[in-house]
Amino acid sequence: MLFGLDGVEIGLIIVFLCLFGGILSGFPVAFAIGGAGVISFAIIAALDSAGLLIHQAIDTSSQAYRDLIQSGVKAESVSVFRYPDLPRIGMPVFDRGWETALDRNISFIVNRINERVLAGQSIETLLAVLMFVLMGITLERSKIANDLLTTMARVFGPLPGGLAVSVVVVGAFLAASTGIVGATVVTMGLLSLPTMLRHNYSPEIATGVIAASGTLGQIIPPSIVIVLLGTLAGDLYSVAQENRAIEAGCSDALTYLGKPAVVSVGTLFQAALLPGILLALLYALYAFGYALLNPSKAPAVDDLGETNAEPITRGEGFTWFIGVPVALVAGMLVLSEFGVIGSQSLNVDRYSDRGDVASLRTNVSPDCQEAMIDLHGQAAWDQAVAEQAAIDESGGVTQAHELSEEEIAEKREAKIANAAPIGTGVATILLMFGLVLAVARGVMPSASPAPLLVGALGIVLGLLVDILLIGPRWSAGGSLMVLLIPYALAMYGCVHAAIRLSKNELIRVVFPPLILIVAVLGSILGGITNPTPAAALGAAGAIMLAAYRKLRDEERSGKIIIFATLAIVVAILIGINFDLRINNEDVSFDTWVAFFFAYAAYIYAAFGLFFACWVLFTGGVLTPVVRETAKVTSMVFTILIGSQLLNLVVISFGGEHYIQQFLRSYDSEFKVFLIVMLVLFILGFVLDFLEIIYIVVPIVGPVIYGGTFDPKWVTIMIAVNLQTSFLTPPFGFALFYLRGVAPKEVTTGHIYRGVAPFVLIQVVGIAILWFFPWIVTIVPQLISG
Repeated sequence: MLFGLDGVEIGLIIVFLCLFGGILSGFPVAFAIGGAGVISFAIIAALDSAGLLIHQAIDTSSQAYRDLIQSGVKAESVSVFRYPDLPRIGMPVFDRGWETALDRNISFIVNRINERVLAGQSIETLLAVLMFVLMGITLERSKIANDLLTTMARVFGPLPGGLAVSVVVVGAFLAASTGIVGATVVTMGLLSLPTMLRHNYSPEIATGVIAASGTLGQIIPPSIVIVLLGTLAGDLYSVAQENRAIEAGCSDALTYLGKPAVVSVGTLFQAALLPGILLALLYALYAFGYALLNPSKAPAVDDLGETNAEPITRGEGFTWFIGVPVALVAGMLVLSEFGVIGSQSLNVDRYSDRGDVASLRTNVSPDCQEAMIDLHGQAAWDQAVAEQAAIDESGGVTQAHELSEEEIAEKREAKIANAAPIGTGVATILLMFGLVLAVARGVMPSASPAPLLVGALGIVLGLLVDILLIGPRWSAGGSLMVLLIPYALAMYGCVHAAIRLSKNELIRVVFPPLILIVAVLGSILGGITNPTPAAALGAAGAIMLAAYRKLRDEERSGKIIIFATLAIVVAILIGINFDLRINNEDVSFDTWVAFFFAYAAYIYAAFGLFFACWVLFTGGVLTPVVRETAKVTSMVFTILIGSQLLNLVVISFGGEHYIQQFLRSYDSEFKVFLIVMLVLFILGFVLDFLEIIYIVVPIVGPVIYGGTFDPKWVTIMIAVNLQTSFLTPPFGFALFYLRGVAPKEVTTGHIYRGVAPFVLIQVVGIAILWFFPWIVTIVPQLISG
């Protein structure tokens, strides 16, 4: 044994040193990873051929090993860590020679690239990375951060530590709209850091809050880290739970768990929402508390100029910005709960529902039954047995079948009888009108309320018309004709409201990106679509927003962009209120009219998008955006390919199996996960998040995803831990970004001391999520029902 170490241990050390050396060499990381894999394999192969690397494996032919297996211990749970006293036998790390391992690695890397990069199930999700990067870089080039920082500084500046709090708010806002750490840190460093230093903020608090706030894009959706982690977590969790089920004696994970072993990127976005908000809140609280304790180092600032907002009283602000909106939303929720607001659709599925099945499968082997009782409890098993017995007595599970015309008519009549008085679509549209009118009233309370009252009258009239006149038998076209007058009155009020809102600087700056965030995240969190189409929507919206900003800077008309945006809204509203499915057999005249209007709106929206691209191209914005997007995306996919090669090298000499055996030697899941989290935290000091995701997580994933922990909680905990890697010296990327734009008087020591408290805040955040896992799981549970 070389240096008294096991051959596999030496191999792991060689891999790490080669990877670390490649990164320190200054060679591009994307290529350094693949190079480290090739070089480390060559060194290990040479040492193994010379007989210097000896792996001390358990002697499976020994009597002690046979006695252990006969006692009921499973072979896969036997390791040198759990049973160190078993006889061992020395063998080379490449049990069939390095030539065979090389041949196998070459074939495996081709298969893995095909499965995970080119044509696998995860490729569609990985395309979201391209779209989110394009969205983030486009918004960064549109100078949205400039406007947000200026406006928020004026809002929060008069408070103690107000400039620091404004940086946190903008960082969270940009995280939800761009998700690009480098762009966010550089932009805020260029704009906020000189302002904070000029107003006597200490370099430590100024640099710390900028670097930390810039990393929020790694956890607040849409997050590239979560997209990349999600594609891995889905595969790791599914395979790990299948293996766990087989080891328990069950046929598959669905039988053992009672539910599919699935975790999606969309679900992870839902799970990451509250943890991201929690971290932003902790940052803001620290900045505010630091200012209270050190007022000279984070003073209040009053000379940043004033917003053009009309002065309002506290009562007016509470009434129109909080009271009325909350009352409107709560009223809609309450009415929906009592069935006053609901679906009026008469669409009936042509096939019957499948009959109920038992909560757990009970036709299993004795070993599987015992394992399922240990997992779910005796009460859950007894309930499933009782459910299955009732199903068997009733003739078994009812299979779905095609309904007759009489059955379809009967179901349709039942829907008519149970239809809500107010349709969900109408209620949602009128609610949006009401919120716009309320906020507009709060923005300019001294202006004449007459136009807004007309809009409010239209809302009330629309509700009355829907209740008294419109029924479920009405066609969508007929309903629209009856609602034209109420809609016209409401639109009249909303047009005047929009004029008032556009005069308010805060709303004018915040509203456009806020709408984009709601559109992208709302479609994902609401389960309307998966992350890839939502990312495409975000990229298109970012291009149109950037083009509108470019036209406004050049004092040119942006009506085409505005009308294209309205065309998208029209197409969505038509799609909500009309059944435009192409496989319908009976299509009414008003549906045909709606289809052509929707198609025309789609054509104009596409024209608006192409026009926006042309504006950015001629303005010299689109070319660098596309070039930067290609660079970032290529880097991500090249790192993915290189990491697969390095991962296969670790597998080839038994390194992955060795690490997994070490982790499985602990009986406590919490202890294993704590060790993994500590290792990831330490590696964050020297490795980037991409290397950790693609090299370390696949090695430890089968262990941490193969237990009883919720995969959403495990993944978000890893994501928060990886976010810390952007802040930990000496290789934290956020520190490099900020160092590159900081003035000369700000030293590297200032930056390191500034981020230290925020690294501790990250640790506190991880501890909070550790002891209160419901913060991660509650949003997915509420959305899924």
